[in-house]
Amino acid sequence: MAAQPRRIRSVAVLGAGTMGAQIAAHFANAGVAALLLDVTPEIAREGLARAVAARPDPFFVSAGRALVRTGGLDTDLDAIASADWIIEAVVERLEVKQALFDKVETRRAPTAIVSSNTSGIPIAAIVDGRSPAFAAHALGTHFFNPPRYLHLLEVIPTPATDPSVVETVCRFADHRLGKGVVIAKDTPNFIANHLGLYGLMQIFRAWSSGGYSIEEIDAMTGPAIGRPKSATFRTMDLAGIDVLAHVVRNLAERLPNPADRAVFALPPVVQSLIDRGWVGTKAGQGFYKKDEGGEILTLDPASMTYRPKQPARLAALEAARSIDDVGARIKRLFLASDTVGAFLRETLGSTLIYTSRVAPEIAHSPLDVDRAMRWGFGWELGPFETCRAIGVEEVVRACGSDLATGWHVAPPEATGDSSAVASAKADIQILRAAKDRTAIVKRNAGASLVDIGDGVLAVEFHSKMNAIGGDTIQMLQAGVKEATANFRALVVGNDAVNFSAGANLMLLLLEAQEENWDEVDLMVRAFQSATMALRYADVPVAIAPAGLVLGGGCEIVLHGDRVQAAAESYIGLVEVGVGLIPAGGGTKEMLSRAMESSLDRNLLASSQRVFETIGFARVSTSAPDAIRHGYLRAADGVTMNRDRLMADAKNLALARADDYVRPQPRTAIPVGGESVLAALKLGVHLALRAGRISDHDALIGTRLARIIAGGDRGAAGTATEQELLDLEREAFLSLCGQAKTRERMQHMLKTGKPLRN
Repeated sequence: MAAQPRRIRSVAVLGAGTMGAQIAAHFANAGVAALLLDVTPEIAREGLARAVAARPDPFFVSAGRALVRTGGLDTDLDAIASADWIIEAVVERLEVKQALFDKVETRRAPTAIVSSNTSGIPIAAIVDGRSPAFAAHALGTHFFNPPRYLHLLEVIPTPATDPSVVETVCRFADHRLGKGVVIAKDTPNFIANHLGLYGLMQIFRAWSSGGYSIEEIDAMTGPAIGRPKSATFRTMDLAGIDVLAHVVRNLAERLPNPADRAVFALPPVVQSLIDRGWVGTKAGQGFYKKDEGGEILTLDPASMTYRPKQPARLAALEAARSIDDVGARIKRLFLASDTVGAFLRETLGSTLIYTSRVAPEIAHSPLDVDRAMRWGFGWELGPFETCRAIGVEEVVRACGSDLATGWHVAPPEATGDSSAVASAKADIQILRAAKDRTAIVKRNAGASLVDIGDGVLAVEFHSKMNAIGGDTIQMLQAGVKEATANFRALVVGNDAVNFSAGANLMLLLLEAQEENWDEVDLMVRAFQSATMALRYADVPVAIAPAGLVLGGGCEIVLHGDRVQAAAESYIGLVEVGVGLIPAGGGTKEMLSRAMESSLDRNLLASSQRVFETIGFARVSTSAPDAIRHGYLRAADGVTMNRDRLMADAKNLALARADDYVRPQPRTAIPVGGESVLAALKLGVHLALRAGRISDHDALIGTRLARIIAGGDRGAAGTATEQELLDLEREAFLSLCGQAKTRERMQHMLKTGKPLRN
């Protein structure tokens, strides 16, 4: 009878380097206690300290650090006996890992899972010689760096691994750690690193010809083809050129085919950079370097010196910039008859050919290959998706080589899907599934109403960056009306990277420049009406934010009955950055929440807290952090796996549907009156005198203070929601009339950054 692994309540991570310490941190994010061990307790503490200081932060909130305790492998290894999961994350040397597993085997609990975080050493080699009981509980779990932020987890069982162990790890990683799990075959460097490194070698080969500059290659291998902005050379600097070289050499040594091994030979310039210690960002220089004045310099490989960074001027890239669909854009560039097309056919084309040949050896399905590259390397389209977007015949014709497997033309389901995600597809991206069933109830340019089943209606935003305009507001109102009439609950959310970057700033700026104040007033009133309709709907409304949730997006979140937030949600009222204040009920709602949660009813302290949160445009660094800022409540939910967010929000709404009673309007929100207004204005004045804020910042602060104090009332008292909404609207209109506010709007639209004028 197969052993049944225990529930995972604690983990031991062996090795406190960058990966080990950050893996422990992410278990803490999931609420799991972690024991972090290294050679000595001091080294383990230093490793944790580096993780704490790392940016981006591997912890959701600082309190999570308390869940990680440290120790030494010699002094504290016996403590792993209480761990449900033991993860080895030591140096990438087979003999070191095997020696550590010798010690682990005598100390682990009989049901404890043991995994290696190796990035490429075959798992069967690491567990070779272990007992059958150990081997049954052993597998590979390859996290990608940084573990909190990169979605992919490659799970690598051996033939001896108990299937129940694989299921336990996959389910926990999916639901609790928020990972996109792909089960890989036990081959060198598994799926993502193998294919990613092959593609990199093709780029190196093209670069070595001297026909392309570093800047041109980064321009051709970044967002233009659906890849991260760091593209190729910047990514190598961030990852560490020495680390990259080590992984490439490991792969080359272990590949069975001599011809394949030859492909993974690094160019001499890489070794030259390593010899000089120019290994990337951690050393201050690599392929790029920032000089003392902050200017970005680029490596000249011929002289091994740095020169000023030069813009890449490639006509095909400029021509394709207007193509929004990434597949259509890649096809256009791939088939272009210029430098860009030649480069992509030489590099991307050969990578697609190679992938088609080796994929059956390293993966269980084309879907797993595509997921591995999307989740691990941030590609918008995986290799097989890219091949289908360009056209199989076009790829074959352009590259002069046939594709080695029929996977590229078969739909993903035709060849199976080994990933853990496949075992629970009903919980994955339910919004997309509903639209595939043509369950769209109503639609306009900004949003749609979608029947997501079980009596739940969803409002899905789909404008650019999900900016909130008149179409969106209209559909929010329609959603409340339709849900009230024909559904049990309403969910507001989408499958996009970002829930909403805020209001349609361009539309607002145009109206303000034309001094169409009646139009601006109507826009604000309509948005306030929509957010209040969400709050006082006759059915429960669950908001499902993820990614950027800014300005008006945050105000929608604040007005839901409940919120189910993706763990990676960056929520904030940031209107002051464009010279405004929140006017969709955000200021009112933050003040009301602060007063409700104030145990001693300290009007000044609560008012000050709201003033600073809005005035400093504070944005949460995660969903748990949003609770600290007041954007989320303790009763709201957090989803670790973004793909499950809408399903979780739907379940949250349904759980409240049967006995739901809408809240009563708040008619007595405490406000501080003249004394609070004076205190807040004094703070603004002192900041202005100290040079910390500008005159326009001071004006915005004064307008905000007046709302929080309840207007011009003399004494402390109470205000209704409508009174606070009216104050918001009045302040918003007044600030729209300021030239400096319009300058801030223009600057934000042009640069994406706030202007301090």
